[in-house]
Amino acid sequence: MDSLITAAARALAAGDPLGALQRIALRDDPPALALRGIAMAQLGDFVRAKVLLRRAARGFGPREPLARARCVLAEAEVALAAREINSPAKPLEAARRVLEEHGDRANAARARYLAIRRLVLIGRLDEAEAVLAALDPRGLPAALRVVHELAIAGVATRRLRIRVARAALGEAQQAARQAAIPALTAEVESAARVLTTPAARVIADGQDRLLLLEGVEALHASGALIVDACRLVVRGASRAVSLARRPVLFALARALGEAWPGDVSRDALVARAFRGKRADESYRARLRVEVGRLRRELRGLARVNATQRGFALAPRAAREVVVLAPPVEDENAAVLGCLADGESWSSSALALALGTGQRTMQRALETLAAAGKVQAFGRGRARRWVTPPPAGFTTTLLLPAPLS
Repeated sequence: MDSLITAAARALAAGDPLGALQRIALRDDPPALALRGIAMAQLGDFVRAKVLLRRAARGFGPREPLARARCVLAEAEVALAAREINSPAKPLEAARRVLEEHGDRANAARARYLAIRRLVLIGRLDEAEAVLAALDPRGLPAALRVVHELAIAGVATRRLRIRVARAALGEAQQAARQAAIPALTAEVESAARVLTTPAARVIADGQDRLLLLEGVEALHASGALIVDACRLVVRGASRAVSLARRPVLFALARALGEAWPGDVSRDALVARAFRGKRADESYRARLRVEVGRLRRELRGLARVNATQRGFALAPRAAREVVVLAPPVEDENAAVLGCLADGESWSSSALALALGTGQRTMQRALETLAAAGKVQAFGRGRARRWVTPPPAGFTTTLLLPAPLS
């Protein structure tokens, strides 16, 4: 390897893509193409980066499997940064095996961390934890120790284990100082801000207040019956009932939860569940049917008692009922929660992350775009959606990963 390639690689490792490009911008040999691709990725041009990395992989050929595997790894990292989470995982796994066979432990570990980050993004936390538990960060470079601790913090945050997340972020900050890479330091600081900004609102006793993630964790440990509008579930101490596919039932549960310990009139429930329809006899009959269905869903957690003017929620074991809502209410809050990470997403990746159909996701994005909340760039399969994060709020609870 010549001196210019070595110098460019060192510049990239230190987070200086412009310094690397000054040395290799005009070269078309495979090592230079690979480094140029990584530099373009660090500068945010993911499309050009993937083109360069693929050219480099073809240039190395089958006689240089280690170099090709490193190109595949770099391309997978670019794809994740571009939120192409529906990319096939087999090429990355094959590259990881090649890296391990050739003794490149650091890059093999990086491949595993990429797999973990993808699993977290699509909500498969059990699999992410299993892969993470098999990794030993001792002996890895400081930059990879940062990635390891951020992975621990990401899983712990979504599991609402805030003490574990805070400890992991502390370790990540120390490793980031050792690595002395500005981009890594900024990533750790961004992850740490999640713990210090409001994550949800709690509605109880007619009051509405913001909660940090620690407050949400304490609420889950309190034994209260929680009507969770972030996840569209009703949670008790021992079980949770998902109403994500039953929007009418969840609307009724939320209205009853917000009014607890009081009741809600039939007219108000009709307006809430059936979107402002006039409460005539046909809608009152439909309300009775839906309330019966809600009773069946919540059996063991709460009763739905009829009162003189309407219905009231009565928890069976919990001492209180609270409603947990997103910090900012929006019909497409889950979509905004994914986009609020500042990255560009495709509609197919959002559909995969949120477990919905791509056409449904496209309609939601078009609605948000018409309201000026998201923006699109590119065309066809290259079309991506972005939005600036909402000021002063974290969006962890809006992400698709289910709580344990």
